[in-house]
Amino acid sequence: MANRRFETVNVYELVRLKRMGRSNTEIARLLGCTRPTVVKYVTWAKGEGLLAGDFPSAAHVQARLEATRPQRQPPQQVSSVAKYTERVRAMRERKMEIAAIRVRLKEQTGVSVSYEALRRLVRQLEPRDPDVCVRVETEPGAEAQVDFGFAGLTKDPVTGRVRKTWVFVMVLSWSRHLYAELVYDQTVATWLQCHINAFSWFGGVPKRIVLDNLKAAILKACREDPEVQRSYREFAMHYDFLIDPNPPRTPRLKGKVEQGGVHYVKRNVLAGRDVEPTDQLQAKVHAWALADAGQRIHGTTRARPLDRFAVEQPELLPLPRSAYDLAVWARLKVGRDCYIGVDKAWYSAPYRLVGQEVWVRAGIRTVTLYGDDHVALYVHDRVEPGERQTCLDHLPPGKVRGLTLTRESCLEQARALGPSTLAIVEHLLAQRPVDKLRVAGRLLALAGRYDAERLEKACHTALDYGDVDYALVKTILRGDSSATPADDAEAQPARVYTFARAATDYLMSRLVTAAGGGA
Repeated sequence: MANRRFETVNVYELVRLKRMGRSNTEIARLLGCTRPTVVKYVTWAKGEGLLAGDFPSAAHVQARLEATRPQRQPPQQVSSVAKYTERVRAMRERKMEIAAIRVRLKEQTGVSVSYEALRRLVRQLEPRDPDVCVRVETEPGAEAQVDFGFAGLTKDPVTGRVRKTWVFVMVLSWSRHLYAELVYDQTVATWLQCHINAFSWFGGVPKRIVLDNLKAAILKACREDPEVQRSYREFAMHYDFLIDPNPPRTPRLKGKVEQGGVHYVKRNVLAGRDVEPTDQLQAKVHAWALADAGQRIHGTTRARPLDRFAVEQPELLPLPRSAYDLAVWARLKVGRDCYIGVDKAWYSAPYRLVGQEVWVRAGIRTVTLYGDDHVALYVHDRVEPGERQTCLDHLPPGKVRGLTLTRESCLEQARALGPSTLAIVEHLLAQRPVDKLRVAGRLLALAGRYDAERLEKACHTALDYGDVDYALVKTILRGDSSATPADDAEAQPARVYTFARAATDYLMSRLVTAAGGGA
């Protein structure tokens, strides 16, 4: 019996069942082994006297088994590279790779050694410590983990186009209850909206969010002091949770959402599907998260996630009373036209900041500009793509008049100045085909350079002359009054022009010239 090889089986349980009178076939079924194995151990137990007399203890059965089981000897095989051990050790100390060592050994010895044999030798020379990990468990409501994963192609229900789709997953670390949402991008706005939807799904907010270093949340990954996206920072302050980004290249630190979240969703509800409308597939994902994922026996917790969620939900932070104005922060440059582009719409900024960068907070209802001192410069109402929001105070003063000049505004301003000014402006605007709108605007601008009463008198004088030219009005305002109004011409004494020589002298001179005579 000492030469037999024993298979792994619960020998004490086998002895107990045999002493109870169970057959070998029944014992094999109960222990999950083959009948020949049971026969072998029953024979051994009879030989050791374990099936008769007092019932043996488990320790006694195990001791007899260890005493009579033959020890397996390791194969006695000498490695083909063992004789080169010292050479290999010296080369490894010089930081040489295994492939380079193999080449060098062939140059030195003329023998081609196996790469695998060299690798085994190096492993013996440089034993590595096992990669030990510590499982981290959290209290209810303390943590959630989030991540994105590629979800394949879905059909946009609005446009009908087939689009690349990602799945956002948030998993509560204690209960393992999850939220999943299909999206078309991983922008900051999408990232924040998915969080809002997840918090609403859970009916509360976890105290800490563990995440990767995606750009929608972390601008600069760093172990000591990661730079958090300003939009995400403001969002976290509103919901009062902590941001806990993983160190760079350490996805294993959020395994609950890596394996039990994104991969679990992709391998189950999203696996093997044809291209479907996104909204229909989203409804299936929500139903699956409650009916299947929420009711399964979790492999780690050995409990249903929804059962544990019933305990965890009261421990979550309450949702804020005020709704969050979904806002995206960005550092944008003011264009030479004094505008900043936000989501394909345009918003004015002070012209003194042209060429400089300012902080912009783009919310759902407003777009706010901030200076470097974090003081709000101006708040614009949000407009649709392609539209412009303009504050006239942001534009250079010399450019505003031409921008706001209209026929209606010209007539309204002229009417306020007086009837003469109005008459000239109406005449200018009525001219065709040349548009005199700008000329009328320059005429009205003279009221600011001089004064309204003087402009009205100058326009009256110009009308008296029968001329409604802008240049004449400007000349009159400058004080050049050499010309006399037409209505006063009769009141002025007629000018008499006299000549020193008689007219016949000029006549005779022209006659002589025409005849070809000299002087």
